Amino acid sequence: MTDRPVRIGVQLAPQHATYAQLRDTVAAIEDLGVDIAFTWDHFYPLSGEPDGSHFECWTMLAAWAEQTSRIELGALVTCNSYRNPDLLADMARTVDHISARGGEAGRLILGIGSGWFERDYLEYGYSFGTAGERLDALAEALLRIESRWATLNPAPTRSIPVLIGGGGEKKTLRIVAQHADIWHSFSDVETLERKLGVLQEWCERVGRDLSEIEISTGVRRTHDGTIGAMDAIEAHHALGARLFTLGISAPDLDLGQARELVAWRDRMNAT
Repeated sequence: MTDRPVRIGVQLAPQHATYAQLRDTVAAIEDLGVDIAFTWDHFYPLSGEPDGSHFECWTMLAAWAEQTSRIELGALVTCNSYRNPDLLADMARTVDHISARGGEAGRLILGIGSGWFERDYLEYGYSFGTAGERLDALAEALLRIESRWATLNPAPTRSIPVLIGGGGEKKTLRIVAQHADIWHSFSDVETLERKLGVLQEWCERVGRDLSEIEISTGVRRTHDGTIGAMDAIEAHHALGARLFTLGISAPDLDLGQARELVAWRDRMNAT
């Protein structure tokens, strides 16, 4: 697998906070030197008070794109079910342009998945269907998104990286092999090793080199405020993971653990 530098992401959950707090935290994340600021695409909190405060993903990403100047940004991940794929392609292209600075390319990553949070679907009137149906819809949508990007005027400022989240071995990893620039999972070390083998098989079937896909993983925090077992993080790195993303949420928006990860990234990239 072609080596890549380590990158650090922070997923800032848009829940249980004022927008001013989220805006200030994104600024702090960028100042810290994090590579990517992610949010998520839901309509209700995923933890804490179920009806607590919450903000919508893509309007917030547009604001982040204007607010920031260096950091990449995206959803981890946007739900394919919530928007017409051609509209989503146009939204992504627009945020890509908003994020461009000084003649350089934009900074959006299109993170996308098939969706899973049933309450979002029921409350907002989307058909939940089955997991298989949602994955089939994702595969179709990605073709439409890619086709729409090819026709938009102006075109995206760059080939917008596509991040696909999920680890299903029969459908999801096939879609990853066909369309993804980045594959994200929350796998433990043993599971990641197995799924990388499956992804390698899918890449061979579709005629793609696995080294073209950046391997991304979630970093789990511990209750004592530390990152967790660094040996597990380094074991993921040994398997080829290069993008490591830490999730944070209000009321605790402390970036101490992100600071630790950035320092580890710098040490790893210096060797």
